Amino acid sequence: MADSNWQPIKPLSEQDAKIDLAAIHAVYEVWRGFQQSSKVELHDFTARLIRRQSVETGILEQLYDLDRGTTEALVAHGFVEDLVSRSATDIEPSRLIHILEDHEAAIHLVMQCITNKRPLTKSVLHELHAILTNHQSTTVAVDQFGTRMEIPLLKGRFKELPNNPRRPNGSIHEYCPPIHVDAEVDNLFQWLATYDAHDPVIIASWLHHRFTQIHPYQDGNGRVARAITTLVLLKAELLPLVIDRDLRVEYIKNLELADGGDLSALASFFARLERGAILQALSVDADAEIAHQRTLTSAVIDSLAAKFGKRRETQIAELRTVNTVALALRSQAHEVLKRTLDELQPTLELVAEPLIFIGDGGPDKLNAHWYRFEVGTSATKSGKIANLSEAHYFVKASIRLQRERLIFVTSFHHVGRDLSGIMEATAFSQLETFEDSEERKLVSEEFFVCSPEPFVFTYKTNLQEIEDAFSRWLDTAMAVALKEYGDRL
Repeated sequence: MADSNWQPIKPLSEQDAKIDLAAIHAVYEVWRGFQQSSKVELHDFTARLIRRQSVETGILEQLYDLDRGTTEALVAHGFVEDLVSRSATDIEPSRLIHILEDHEAAIHLVMQCITNKRPLTKSVLHELHAILTNHQSTTVAVDQFGTRMEIPLLKGRFKELPNNPRRPNGSIHEYCPPIHVDAEVDNLFQWLATYDAHDPVIIASWLHHRFTQIHPYQDGNGRVARAITTLVLLKAELLPLVIDRDLRVEYIKNLELADGGDLSALASFFARLERGAILQALSVDADAEIAHQRTLTSAVIDSLAAKFGKRRETQIAELRTVNTVALALRSQAHEVLKRTLDELQPTLELVAEPLIFIGDGGPDKLNAHWYRFEVGTSATKSGKIANLSEAHYFVKASIRLQRERLIFVTSFHHVGRDLSGIMEATAFSQLETFEDSEERKLVSEEFFVCSPEPFVFTYKTNLQEIEDAFSRWLDTAMAVALKEYGDRL
């Protein structure tokens, strides 16, 4: 592959500004409304999210390795050296803790900038870089003759030597030459200042990518990029960006697609991570979060409950209008499933006469309790709470061909411990094998999830804006189920 030559960064294009994130906009609206109306400030949840980001950002850069168990302990209890055994990481535990504290301090600086309405400037950029690299003394550079050498890391100062990496295939990826860095960063901030009216996730993606294109520092650029991306998201009342180590390959691939002019994959990736963080936040046990905050003023606050009771009832009724969206999507799913199975039936008949059934579920069908265990288990595994005290809807399709049966379920359920106005669709299947005898007894069954990512919608969702996206999501889930079923036949 040929070398990738440096090109000056470009402003947000009309095509990028129109990236379709409509299906998730309503989630952001509901989250902002929840923050504004709720008296619960999820300090502990946010602190854990920041600690998780602080751990993962260094693993992405391969500064250190850390096992999952120790990661969870540090996220839950804070950066305490006693929690880190020597076998849990590939660097000294004391050094690891210092680096993690630096990463955490950088995000706290980002939060202070938002609180104090401090704009993103070169000064802030240098301060972030100095904090993030506080315990990093050196880095590797390449001189004009191509010789690799270890040099002191300039902290809070732009690079003085090229930092162009060599890819595994031997090609060179050229970042901005040192002489042009100042001008490129000026352009970055000038354009950013004019983008307040655009979708914050798209802007965060654009800023992240363009900053990495410049690569203004000798080292630490990825960490700084993720920090300033979080700044854009927090400013928009969203949550910090956490890119897990397991997503590193996808993350890099999306950045490379953006190098080629397509920002949509990176924006969709960031939107997916943001949505997941919001759904987890809504699943936090709020009572546990605020138990230590109860004071004598609670009596005064509680006395106002009756006054605001009717207002709360109105709000609850509004949040539950999301059920109308769920019913519409259930109908759409039913039609899509019927059309697909009608097309599939002639192929199945080449083998034997198939038994095909499609049915709806929900409070209106008196069977809303079906599949509660599967839905609840799947949600818990992904760090969310399926609120099954609210209405639960589903569509069930089954295909029976000789000894093998496929049951494909699309579930529509509320998310969060309390009523939030947010629901998600998930899809899962059961593969069943029956005895080849008159009794036809079930001899084996297998459960598997067909939708790694849920389809999220809210009471503010515009159905027309998400119909196509939902059909694509459902088609992908069905393809997974039918592939597994086909392998059985």
